[in-house]
Amino acid sequence: MPKMRLDKLLANMGFGSRREIKADVKLGKITINDITARDASVVINTEVDKVQYLDELVEYKEFIYIMMNKPEDVISATVDKHDQTVIDLLPQKYAALSPFPVGRLDKDTQGLLIITNNGKMAHNMLSPKKHVEKLYYAIVEGDKLNANDITAFKKGIFLEDDQYKCLPANLSIIEANDKESKCELIIEEGKYHQVKRMFEASGRKVTFLKRMSMGPIVLDKNLDLGEFRELNAGEMALLEQYL
Repeated sequence: MPKMRLDKLLANMGFGSRREIKADVKLGKITINDITARDASVVINTEVDKVQYLDELVEYKEFIYIMMNKPEDVISATVDKHDQTVIDLLPQKYAALSPFPVGRLDKDTQGLLIITNNGKMAHNMLSPKKHVEKLYYAIVEGDKLNANDITAFKKGIFLEDDQYKCLPANLSIIEANDKESKCELIIEEGKYHQVKRMFEASGRKVTFLKRMSMGPIVLDKNLDLGEFRELNAGEMALLEQYL
């Protein structure tokens, strides 16, 4: 969509409502190719024209792709009446683009969350047919994890009601003792509370859970909890297969 009206462009990029943009045009706050705009309805070529709002260059983006290190006690949703959402952590400039999280992390789970407004990409990353791997780091209480557990997860864990058998998962034990075990788990599904339920089915309880990667996207170690950034060119190239 390279061409659109000036007021729609600026409204879509979070600079205000169309009515507010029209008022700003009258006040001379907007320039197009270094010339003061006089008409809010003028058509802009987003690939060629340079639009500035109070000396801030307006970069049009139809789609956004954000990596967030989700903290605990924040829910993976767009709106909620009671809890803070991951969208609440984003600045207002993203709100006009209607972003949403790709899949969910439990309220008490932290780590990688991809946020976008590209429905096709989100659908492809979540589709069971794509077999997108998710890597989690977990700390679990209970019997010491061992080679038998690695084999059991590889065969497919039956969840607690024995009504569903999970796809094969790769369990790697980092360290383990009689009180707790630290491990990594790779799954290709995203059932409700799946990682927790898989360990519960083996008689253990997850006390800490963090998603480290999703498909080709790996959590940036420089992002503190609650921090985020847009995906860089290299990450976008890896994501290309889902676009």
